[in-house]
Amino acid sequence: MIIDFSFVLVVLALVTGVVYAVDKFALRARRAAAGVKVEPWYVDYSRSFFPVILVVLVLRSFLYEPFRIPSDSMMPTLVEGDFIFVNKWRYGLRLPVANWKFVEIGDPARGDVIVFRKPSEPSVVFIKRLVGLPGDRITVTEQGVLVNGQPAPLMQVGLYRGPKEEQYPFTMVLTEDLPGKQHRLMLDPARPSAPGEWVVPEGKYFFMGDNRNNSRDSRFPEVGFVPAENLIGKAVSIWLSFNPGQGSFLLWDRMGTSIE
Repeated sequence: MIIDFSFVLVVLALVTGVVYAVDKFALRARRAAAGVKVEPWYVDYSRSFFPVILVVLVLRSFLYEPFRIPSDSMMPTLVEGDFIFVNKWRYGLRLPVANWKFVEIGDPARGDVIVFRKPSEPSVVFIKRLVGLPGDRITVTEQGVLVNGQPAPLMQVGLYRGPKEEQYPFTMVLTEDLPGKQHRLMLDPARPSAPGEWVVPEGKYFFMGDNRNNSRDSRFPEVGFVPAENLIGKAVSIWLSFNPGQGSFLLWDRMGTSIE
């Protein structure tokens, strides 16, 4: 069991809900019969906070959850300091904490940017791009990525220009055309590309970061293939972005943009 914010919300909802229900259907009448007019503080707090906690729990568990980008591994698509919304129902509805899927809605598509729990350390949350579906053969070379033997075409855009560009002075931006999805990525010539070949098992997925030479992802044993039950949701939009080192504290041009 993972002790995270969802777990805390579930516990708080249960405690406040039980206190509120017991008071409403049993204790309130007894107080009235005894002439007690003052409501206990814990009942007052439970009655006030239970609906708020329940609404937050439902929104975070079944609709959208906010998430902060913690690293550079998804540049140029996402940069450290971006705050995003994650669609929780796109791949089906799961019960909070238990993580049991009770409604099937859709399957992950190649090219989706997905938030997931690290298989070897479920308390750690990653965000990467889905490159390999179950059954795919993924080959990574110095020249790019091959999906089932077919190269994903690359087209050069130019040197990276944007947040934290001083840290990536010679990094190239390219567009990659994964089957069914086109997106931008970064290649740093000073870093190795971690080549190799992998066959994705059934029920699992292969992820890579858009900052290809600066991402710990499915190419590395500590991450590896990601089981379907570890998927949290699809990243859909940036609602806040800031970087104190960019002159303007808020990066207005990034806020409100969709994630492709």
